[in-house]
Amino acid sequence: MEHLVSRDEIKRIRKELKEKGKKVVFTNGCFDLIHAGHVDYLSKAKEFGDVLVVAVNSDESIRRIKGEKRPITPLSERGFVLANLKPVDYVTPFDEDTPFEIINELVPDILVKGADWSIENIVGRETVETNGGEVKTIEFVNQQSTSNIIKIIVERFGNK
Repeated sequence: MEHLVSRDEIKRIRKELKEKGKKVVFTNGCFDLIHAGHVDYLSKAKEFGDVLVVAVNSDESIRRIKGEKRPITPLSERGFVLANLKPVDYVTPFDEDTPFEIINELVPDILVKGADWSIENIVGRETVETNGGEVKTIEFVNQQSTSNIIKIIVERFGNK
């Protein structure tokens, strides 16, 4: 079973959801090593609407952003894990460095990012707000991140 929904397919799904009056929540990220912080974040994001769409950076996009050693987990596996999390309804990949294009194509009702982003710097904010939507941020419950997990692994096991 394919866990990643293509760009064309997610656009068709978004149109159908809009026609049904469903409130679509959108978020994005690398989701390289999925951890409790991700799950908490996605659960809170889903509470803002009816359907949660997660756009995930492609492997090539992550390499451009984070360097040649990333991602740790390939897109197919990240998509599988995300698609099987209870709050997530759809997972769609994007190849660009930012989700600007896909946000402009989908025009979600609610755009969500972590509170480490100031609302005025969130990519796609203007598109969403201009079309009557809202932009929300979610506080992280802990400082867990993929980069921190990698750092801990290297510190504990790097010389073994």
